[in-house]
Amino acid sequence: MTPQDTARRIIGANNYLTLATADRDGQPWASPVCYTPDGGIDFYWVSHPDSRHSRNLAERPEVGIVIFDSQVPLFGAEAVYLTAYAEQVGAPDLARCAEIYSSRFPELSTFDAARLQAPEALRLYCAHALEASVLINDGGPDVRLPLTVPV
Repeated sequence: MTPQDTARRIIGANNYLTLATADRDGQPWASPVCYTPDGGIDFYWVSHPDSRHSRNLAERPEVGIVIFDSQVPLFGAEAVYLTAYAEQVGAPDLARCAEIYSSRFPELSTFDAARLQAPEALRLYCAHALEASVLINDGGPDVRLPLTVPV
């Protein structure tokens, strides 16, 4: 299996990513968010715009992302690391992107464009991957390999 294949498997097998943001002063914050990937380059999630990570994104759109299975045995971890640019999805793209987000799981089917804009409380966000790498489990020390984007 190639590193790209490993990354695709990890992205497809997990429901949450860890989103790392920072405020304007550089104070870090990490949040788990339920995501839907789109083509290995865009990652969508729904959040309240007043949540700390959403406020951080409004000030600093640069993010770090890690996708991994926290239930694997110790020293058996594999992970995908991404640097990305993230923002709230704007009105022109909202219907299309909401359809992508809601298509991954039946539980997400109610997140259509009407539910993700005022006066409703939630908004749709997208991280666009700029760089990627994968932590592979090869029985040795942690090995992180660069990937081609899209993953």
